[in-house]
Amino acid sequence: MSAAALIGATKRFGDTTAVDAMSLEVADGEFVVLLGPTGAGKTTTLRLFAGLERPDHGRVTIGGADVTATGPAERDVAFVFQQYSLYPHLTVYENLAFPLKAPGRRMGAAAIRRRVTEIAELLRIAPKLKNRVTALSGGEMQRVSIGRALVREPSLFLMDEPLSSLDAKLREDLRVELKRIQRDLGATIVYVTHDQLEAMTLADRIGVLSAGRLIQVDTPRAVYETPADITAAQRLGSPQINLVPPAAMALDCPAGAATAGVRPEDIILVPGRADTRDVTGGATGGVTGAVLAVEHFGVETVALVEIAGRQVHALVGPRADFAHGSPVAATVRPGAALFFDSSGVRL
Repeated sequence: MSAAALIGATKRFGDTTAVDAMSLEVADGEFVVLLGPTGAGKTTTLRLFAGLERPDHGRVTIGGADVTATGPAERDVAFVFQQYSLYPHLTVYENLAFPLKAPGRRMGAAAIRRRVTEIAELLRIAPKLKNRVTALSGGEMQRVSIGRALVREPSLFLMDEPLSSLDAKLREDLRVELKRIQRDLGATIVYVTHDQLEAMTLADRIGVLSAGRLIQVDTPRAVYETPADITAAQRLGSPQINLVPPAAMALDCPAGAATAGVRPEDIILVPGRADTRDVTGGATGGVTGAVLAVEHFGVETVALVEIAGRQVHALVGPRADFAHGSPVAATVRPGAALFFDSSGVRL
């Protein structure tokens, strides 16, 4: 069942097309992450779902109903912003209870107390209910902000980079919590981020956006392994996918291939020149490169290698030890390379 959808939605601001004929369907209970750089149209897409913007063309549906002309207050959605949308003069309990006291809800004090307590326990902030929100840490304040959305039990949650203002450890902790909460509640979430790690770990499906266009919508694994084009290929993976002419890596390629994409983990490096080393366990070959830099990250080591005048990243073993400037033979794992035509579309 579709919880929400954009159908051919276009939104322009003057001469700028922020969302370009976008069609996106979000299933009930699904966690969809919109991934793209600044200016890709991610936040405008959320605002179209929320009713904060109205499409110039196309339609918006929520729960199967056409809400294109419906105002934000009449849509059964909750919006979590990047910055904490809290009332600083109220306690945590009062902030969480506030959405339940709207005139149209008619919830009694006991029902509100039960719901607030339930959400506070789910978010693990129950001991803080009597605290003013100004006395909380950044992570706790964002939990309260998320809790204000959860208490309402809307049909659709819209989240605009809610973790981006937190430090790395807090982001990691809240990512895990947010995915747990979504699974426990069966919530439907559309989540915006430019952070590929958030997208990979949170999403049931990722929508890759560029210049207002939805390039690809698929599972994280599918977007990573079979990107629709070069832009989608570059959105996932750290270090980024290597993009080189096929001849630079001595690759056999299909007709029409202008660019080869090779993930760093699919490049095999062996010390020595390619014409003198057994580089693939029995077969000689590959291309020769020179090591420019080696970065150690504990369980991973990344080597930056110059090959045919281009810089290529390779993921090597944690104890790999390549000297700066030393020659290496580089090969690509069989079948691992992706090929793109001159327009950037994957062949």
